Amino acid sequence: MTTTNLLPPPAATRRAWPAYALPAWAVGYGLLRAVWLLAGAPSFGPLGTDLVVFTGGWPLVLCAAAGVVGVGLARARSWRPGLVGAAGAVCAALLVSGALFLLDLVGFLIGDLTAAFTPAGFLGRAGAVTGALLLAAAALGHVRRFRGDCGECGRTRRSGGPVPGWARIAARVAVAGCLIRLAAQVAVGFGDVPLTRGASMAVFEVGFLLAGVLLPLALVHHWGTVWPGWVPLLAGRRVPPMLLLVPAYVFGVGLVGYFGVGLGQLAVETVTGSFDPGDGRFPLSFFWVAESGYWAWGWGLLAAATAHRRRTRRPCRHCGR
Repeated sequence: MTTTNLLPPPAATRRAWPAYALPAWAVGYGLLRAVWLLAGAPSFGPLGTDLVVFTGGWPLVLCAAAGVVGVGLARARSWRPGLVGAAGAVCAALLVSGALFLLDLVGFLIGDLTAAFTPAGFLGRAGAVTGALLLAAAALGHVRRFRGDCGECGRTRRSGGPVPGWARIAARVAVAGCLIRLAAQVAVGFGDVPLTRGASMAVFEVGFLLAGVLLPLALVHHWGTVWPGWVPLLAGRRVPPMLLLVPAYVFGVGLVGYFGVGLGQLAVETVTGSFDPGDGRFPLSFFWVAESGYWAWGWGLLAAATAHRRRTRRPCRHCGR
């Protein structure tokens, strides 16, 4: 085998841009973190921080690691599983550190930013999440270039086909997670929870149910790919895949990251006996049930969305997959 046979095809190489973008992101975001570390960070409001878990000098370490991995993936001329594993580890760390980004996103969507929001905090979290997305894209591009069967698309599975059984289970898990979270709230009572606090809370409540019930089921049913007959003007037309995939992936990643951190902290507090019940209204069991429900909801969304993407993507013009 000649050396040229190890080189990825031109089309696959063009899709490696996230790996080339990573060093630039690492330098830019790393400089910001260095300035904040050495000269003093701006005010992050009541939270006192923009990131969680990986704070202090850790963001600089993650930036350096991401930059090195990006250079490695960009220069790779054959399959490098070690680089993919490293990309996954650093990506997970960046997502965990920027877990509070989910609160920013929800605030923007419902038009009601919390008192804890600050522009500097949002910038710090958005930077971490951007690096995580670039790492994930770079690692996926490497897999597609060197482990895929097609030089154009890198796919190994055909598009279309029936909904797999595991996807239906995942959708049910997501719905169950949402309902478990609601059941936990019902069990302790709503008390002074502001259920009618203007339009923003109404938007939140509607969005909560749509993302927890309608969205997971749409990902695995026919009416999630073709508008049903009762939808005016759109009946019978194809549902744009991104209409479901974007919110499913965004909230899936957000729920898994944010409540994964929360469950980790809850486990430590439970084992060490350091849990602070506050006013005692919400017992420890409430947080275990509610946060576990959110976490299951996120994982179910991600799995169902992955199956929906494979079913609804257009076949590759080169290989037909």
